[in-house]
Amino acid sequence: MESTERAGLSAAQRWLLTLSCLAVVLVIASMAALYTALPEIAAATGASQAELTWIVDGYTLALACLVLPAGALGDRYGRRAVLIVGLIIFSLASAIPLVLDSPTWLIAARGVAGVGAALVMPSTLSLLTAGFPEERRGSAIGLWAGVAGAGAILGILGSGILIEYWSWLSIFVGMTVAGVVLSIAAFTVAESVDKSRPAMDPLGAITGALAVGALVIAAIEVPARGWLDPLVLVAAVIGIIAAVAFVVVEKRVAHPLIDIKLFADRGFGSGTAIVTVQFLVTFGMFMLLVQYFQLILGYRPLISAVALAPMIVPMVMISAISPWLAQRVGLRIPTFAGLLAIGGALLMIARIDVDGSYVDLLTPLLLMSAGVGLCTAPATAAIIEGTPVEKHGVAAAVNDAAREVGAAIGIAIGGSVLAAGYSERIAPALPSLPEAAREPVGDSLAAALQVAERAGSAAQPLAEFAKSAFIHGLHQSATTLGFLTIGAAVLIAFWTPGRRRAAVPAEPKPAVTEPQAAATSTKSE
Repeated sequence: MESTERAGLSAAQRWLLTLSCLAVVLVIASMAALYTALPEIAAATGASQAELTWIVDGYTLALACLVLPAGALGDRYGRRAVLIVGLIIFSLASAIPLVLDSPTWLIAARGVAGVGAALVMPSTLSLLTAGFPEERRGSAIGLWAGVAGAGAILGILGSGILIEYWSWLSIFVGMTVAGVVLSIAAFTVAESVDKSRPAMDPLGAITGALAVGALVIAAIEVPARGWLDPLVLVAAVIGIIAAVAFVVVEKRVAHPLIDIKLFADRGFGSGTAIVTVQFLVTFGMFMLLVQYFQLILGYRPLISAVALAPMIVPMVMISAISPWLAQRVGLRIPTFAGLLAIGGALLMIARIDVDGSYVDLLTPLLLMSAGVGLCTAPATAAIIEGTPVEKHGVAAAVNDAAREVGAAIGIAIGGSVLAAGYSERIAPALPSLPEAAREPVGDSLAAALQVAERAGSAAQPLAEFAKSAFIHGLHQSATTLGFLTIGAAVLIAFWTPGRRRAAVPAEPKPAVTEPQAAATSTKSE
């Protein structure tokens, strides 16, 4: 009986693993679900390219700012309870655009949904680490990380299916229904809470959220405004000051939101950096690719989503074995190779032109997914292994914060560099256009194509020029992300631990017989 229990998971553990994976898929999928709908949202609401970036990044920004204090709330008040509350908030916020759908309301609704997602995400991982024995924990985390890595593609695919048959609002209906169903299902899992019930750290929560929020806002605005713009400078300074204040607070309070000393562990620190970079570049690139499929290649939303689906196979398959590989060769080799693969794929994408085809993109897409599979699960396992068992809730929150901060910055860089590049290249064409057409054409390619379509064949040169402007912005964005990834891979490689050497047992000393002992004693006398 005992061997049977060790060989497999209990029904409760299987259900907990299933629910945790579904919940984290919902959170990650919601980050990318609107990518397929951005052209429709721009056309229906008049949102500019900058507003489209905020509609996507408002969710991710709120999630990144609040995931650490949300993890602490789960440790103190119960991870299941926080999971349920988060799913309810997420569902209510996702329903707002069904009634109020202006760009401002969309940004606000996505921000509130991000608050709910911040409560959900660390709860899923900390429930797993608390509910699984140590010998089973690595496999559960590997599956969770693989599913989380594929969540963005699943979100794009699901939203593409919805838009194929209904409007972009159906995406919000789907998110609302999924949130409600999972919140009801969450009542069936056992509660998990830190029995010591550590005190909250409100000052750490405020300074941490302010640091993340200000730095991400600076990253969003700098490509369009420049480094010397007052808003960018103020946001960057506030972010740096808040980050320093956060470190000072965490070192001095009795019960810090996160123990800064954890980052001294090379596995924990480098694992956090790896997850941040991986999510930064993949989410930044997904936002660009979906628009390329629809606006340049002319794919319908469903086809553009299906075009990304092949990435799931190598990503999940490699994620299943990469923790095993890291245990044998160390964390450095698989993660360095993975980041290099991602960076190389981005530079390949940066060479695509307006006459490119899906076949030209397939190789870099598969290379990128293989790189993600090599990186994600080992880095997540290193973060968890770098903390004591009683701090796994904090480790889960750090892992989630790294993902969301990376995704928020990646979307900011990808979207804002694209917007800046498009605006720079399209600007010479604007003075020759009717005044009513200048603003929409200058805002986004989706709006420019709408204007050209209404104007008829005479506006075909405008459409071609706008497409070339978009490609110019995409080249700049993909190149920026590609070199950033390769540079990060080199730097992180020096920090990441290699293969751990097995401890060499000490050679046993020869036994000393009684006559030898007597002789030694005589010599000493």
